Amino acid sequence: MEKVLFILAELNDDDIDWILETGSREEISAGTVLIYEGKAIDAVYILLEGELSVKTKATGDRELANLLSGEVVGEMSFVDTRPPSATVTAKQNSIVLSLPRKQLATKLIQDVGFASRFYRAMAVFLSHRLRLTVKQLSSQAGSGPVSLPDDELADEARVGVALAKTRLDWLLRRLKDGC
Repeated sequence: MEKVLFILAELNDDDIDWILETGSREEISAGTVLIYEGKAIDAVYILLEGELSVKTKATGDRELANLLSGEVVGEMSFVDTRPPSATVTAKQNSIVLSLPRKQLATKLIQDVGFASRFYRAMAVFLSHRLRLTVKQLSSQAGSGPVSLPDDELADEARVGVALAKTRLDWLLRRLKDGC
């Protein structure tokens, strides 16, 4: 499941409009480092198109993850205000939606409803990532990509994911049309 769906399932249409108005569409050339491990970042990114690679020094710069459309990066550093724990590089020409950290932080302070929805979305997103990591660690090495089945989701979560898929399609169309 695309990770951005966890976020879009929790936010409302006004929240998404704000994200579109505040964020900026950025084209990232293949080989460009979007996030440097240990260096503060000033945005949260949603990968709209392309492919990103995640590596850390602790693993000898071995690729830990290959990210595709719908993934979110920079969210951990936003939530805990610590420098990124990995380097993220564009594997191919890619397009991201960049949401400036300062404007997002201000919105969270000024709009309690948005803050509640946003932080719940982050909690669900990071919980999913932790469950996936645990599953990967418990599976045999080299068994291929690991995912969590959508059918394990509660009924209300499945409804939210369906709505989020519609919102993601709408968001992508608006961004591709230059809005």
